[in-house]
Amino acid sequence: MLTNRHIVILGGDARQIEVIDKLTALDARLSLIGFDQLNRNFNGAIKMNMEEVRAKEVDSLILPVSGTDKEGNVETTFSVETIKLTKDWLQETPAHCTIYSGISTPYLDKISRETGREVVKLFERDDVAIYNSIPTVEGTLMMVIQHTDITIHHANVIILGLGRTGMSLARAFAALGAHVKVGARRSEHLARAVEMGLEAFYLKDLADQVQDNEICINTIPAMVLTSKVLSCMPASSFIMDVASLPGGTDFRYAKKRGIKAIITPGLPGLVAPRTAGQIIANVMTELLLDKFSEEAE
Repeated sequence: MLTNRHIVILGGDARQIEVIDKLTALDARLSLIGFDQLNRNFNGAIKMNMEEVRAKEVDSLILPVSGTDKEGNVETTFSVETIKLTKDWLQETPAHCTIYSGISTPYLDKISRETGREVVKLFERDDVAIYNSIPTVEGTLMMVIQHTDITIHHANVIILGLGRTGMSLARAFAALGAHVKVGARRSEHLARAVEMGLEAFYLKDLADQVQDNEICINTIPAMVLTSKVLSCMPASSFIMDVASLPGGTDFRYAKKRGIKAIITPGLPGLVAPRTAGQIIANVMTELLLDKFSEEAE
């Protein structure tokens, strides 16, 4: 149980509702900041603003999966107020206060380092990333069907990156009958792609691989679909970038060439917020229970 543990949930989207439900069931004391327009109340959770929270009593801080922007502001689906996590506020929290976020950002790295607070990045965990790949794949398939005028079956599909999400995407598109090629940097990823019955190539050769592309899915959070690569790609191609912002596509050049290219940050939260929230809630529960049980020993 999390009885008497004061946990602040700072902003977020519909996924955080599952986290709130899970933590209130464990008797945590929750302060909800950025939920003033959510038409729902929770037993054991109080909607507040930043100034009302006593930072000295906060045991844990849960941020949106996107962390903060470069100025410290957090996403708030259920509020129009600007909510900012500052170094001064964080400094007031107890030394044992841990920050939980999907990813970190330069701003969050900086203030956590300067205040000595730990940041736990949920999306760097294998279990979260693998579970999260399920709604990501379903959302990707939905978007591809909506934005193209061809079937996935027999389409020429390129998947960039064979990490946890890329592997799930490659498997799903291949299962639907697409001709799948996988581009990656690491030789073991290429070997895995071949073992899966897929074509594989090194990313350095990407420009030579896109001449017949119809659908390209990027999972790599680095600039890989450069103007040089896009100049070799058919203008009828569809690019879907599922990497974290700012993605890995030169969207300006893609638009100039007439290539339809979209980026979909937070796709699981858009297409399956309940499932995506349950994934985060289950992991958060495990982490918090482990943390506080260790402190009690």
